[in-house]
Amino acid sequence: MARRLSSALVVLAVASALSALAVGRTGVPWFGPDGEALFVEALTIVAILAGSLGIYRFVLGYLASHAVDKRRRHDARNVLRLTFGIVTIVATLGVLTDQWVGMLVSLGVVGFAITFALQQPLFSLIGWFYILVNRPYQVGDRIAIEETRGDVVSIGFFVTEVWEIDGELVSTNQPSGRIVTVPNSVVLSSHVVNFYGEGVPYVWNELSVQVAYETDLDFATDVMIAVADEHLGEEMAGEISKYRDRLAETPVELDVVEEPTVNVRQAESWVELRLRYLVHPRRGTRARNAMYEAILRRFNEHPDRVGFPVSRSR
Repeated sequence: MARRLSSALVVLAVASALSALAVGRTGVPWFGPDGEALFVEALTIVAILAGSLGIYRFVLGYLASHAVDKRRRHDARNVLRLTFGIVTIVATLGVLTDQWVGMLVSLGVVGFAITFALQQPLFSLIGWFYILVNRPYQVGDRIAIEETRGDVVSIGFFVTEVWEIDGELVSTNQPSGRIVTVPNSVVLSSHVVNFYGEGVPYVWNELSVQVAYETDLDFATDVMIAVADEHLGEEMAGEISKYRDRLAETPVELDVVEEPTVNVRQAESWVELRLRYLVHPRRGTRARNAMYEAILRRFNEHPDRVGFPVSRSR
């Protein structure tokens, strides 16, 4: 159905263009000179509008059937929409004024004049170009920008829509159900945190457990690492290679281990064991809950080796 409509629009554009050319050469006696000029302009405008829309839909349909990546398809649709929109507007105004060069000059003068009145939208449009070229984030990425944190739903010419995570309503990396609109100009003046960056889609998380000083720390550490290996070990080992490949492209030197680790931190009345592991950002909360339950269950099975602090200051 969509392809038939695109074909019909292209046929209409060709027919309108040929009709305008024929009327311009042979004329239509009963219209008169002024009527003929208006009729030719109308046919030309119909040809421009129908041709632009038909070709746009053809190209869009081609991308939809051949481009597997939704992110690239989203960006291509925006670029096509902007390109065809500008070309159609300039061509239509050129036909109406019959002065192509003058029309382009006028658009330049008007554009310079409205720059001062529409600074924020223009900065947002520049921000869109920046996002398109430098890729600080794409559709589907989880980002934090200023006070907003969530998953990118769409990137328009002026605003980015983010499916909010956490926020005022919920916590623990859960969606609130709200869509937050962020001006694209923000990327030009604020830092952007991308939790799902291209090439390294996984992030490091920590799980903390407080135990008493009488705890067998070696045993507790081994239990936590074993639980993490059961839940994320194979997946984590596979993703570590991507981190190393990314680091190899930079002058940064880091020691990246392939297995979960546990860091020990002393407090006044307890010892805090922090399990560090690699996980996909969208599965962080689920993985942490599952591992926390498994760790506590195994600790409770060995009360003689693992104790929990009983301090009022906790």
